[in-house]
Amino acid sequence: MVTLKEIAQAVGVSTATVSRVLNFDQTLSVTAKKRQAIIETAEAMNYATPRARNRANGQGLNKVALVHFLRPDQELVDPYYVGLRLGIESRCQALKIETVKVYHTDLLPEATLLQSASGVIAIGRHDDAEIAFLRRHAKHVVFADFAPVSDEFDSVESDLMLATRKLLQALTQMGYRRIAFAGWVDNHNGVPRSLPEKRCRAYMDWMTQAGLFDERLCLTEANTEESGYRLTRQILSETKPPDALITCNDNMAVGAYRAIHQMGLRIPEDLAVASFNDISVAQFLNPPLTTVRLPSEQIGETAVELLLERMAGRELAKRITLASQIIWRGSTRHPEPV
Repeated sequence: MVTLKEIAQAVGVSTATVSRVLNFDQTLSVTAKKRQAIIETAEAMNYATPRARNRANGQGLNKVALVHFLRPDQELVDPYYVGLRLGIESRCQALKIETVKVYHTDLLPEATLLQSASGVIAIGRHDDAEIAFLRRHAKHVVFADFAPVSDEFDSVESDLMLATRKLLQALTQMGYRRIAFAGWVDNHNGVPRSLPEKRCRAYMDWMTQAGLFDERLCLTEANTEESGYRLTRQILSETKPPDALITCNDNMAVGAYRAIHQMGLRIPEDLAVASFNDISVAQFLNPPLTTVRLPSEQIGETAVELLLERMAGRELAKRITLASQIIWRGSTRHPEPV
């Protein structure tokens, strides 16, 4: 558990000052800059004030079930979802809330496990049958990184279609025109759905409206590094290859890098590469990868806060969208400074 003393040492103030700021003492004479530094440091260190911990306990939130749409081995190879889960767990730990992980299997979760929890945070896409099951057996349900069609549930996610449009607009403004896309078709339990994944749909719509869409440069397969490798080789075999490639996530970008290097091409001179998620490996690729940072940990933390609000009696559902940020690195040209 992070202490007030540790926060005080990090900011360079007294423990008393930290305590008064975090307990919203408006009589304290401290600059706005220093007050902000204390709050941001406390958040970064996952500190929860006694008031916040008492709020959670007072509202009866003592156990949260994390119902994941992935199996443990699938989550392990996707740092984005690891970060999301850690965001939930760290916030719950700070508030002294027990967490129970329920990973995906071929069977629905045990109803008694959900019923014994104060609330459920459902991670990722769940189908209609699973949502109905959660509705029947969970006291409160919040969805993280997925928003069901129904407006009865709380949810928090990033707007992937908006993020894709922002990236495409920036790339075209820098002169890229033949922009390819490597992604996947939405699936559940290994069964493909009829529609491409959101980023792919946004790419197709935006490029079509811009008069730049070429179906030969938009390929989908599975969400794996190896798929990124295969799709990139296929895209680069076209008679008129692209000048930029967007992959649906950083894992696929790793495979794309391998294909590009094996074909004797240079990044970004011969082919620019951009992606999504900003996992830790992105900055260590050669060259470092331009990627859209999606706030996975903050999505997890916000899901816990939504659950707290529900426990406090809020009835109107909330849908929260957290902003994304393009992190420009060496795999693409950079936009002109504003």
